[in-house]
Amino acid sequence: MPILLQVDFPYQGPWGEDMAQAMQGLAQSIAQEPGLLWKIWTENRDTGEAGGIYLFADRADAERYLEMHCARLLGFGVPEVHAKLFEVNAPLSAIDRAPLAGLK
Repeated sequence: MPILLQVDFPYQGPWGEDMAQAMQGLAQSIAQEPGLLWKIWTENRDTGEAGGIYLFADRADAERYLEMHCARLLGFGVPEVHAKLFEVNAPLSAIDRAPLAGLK
């Protein structure tokens, strides 16, 4: 069953295109993670937060990634990381055009 991982944390920038350039290597590394189907990068300059919404093929891969990613963020000096795991209801999500082709 697909698992959605939601992560956010305090972040002071860079933002927008500068963030895209600065984080390109990290994005390429994340793209290689086992079980990752996709990630949406999130940022909110007004509240000083960044993070992501991830879809993993299964809970084991999501939990393994979350443990590693939290350690990495704390190593980068991020003071706290907020994360939640959710099971995905694929039939209902498909009605609302979620990009879940082939998942049940």
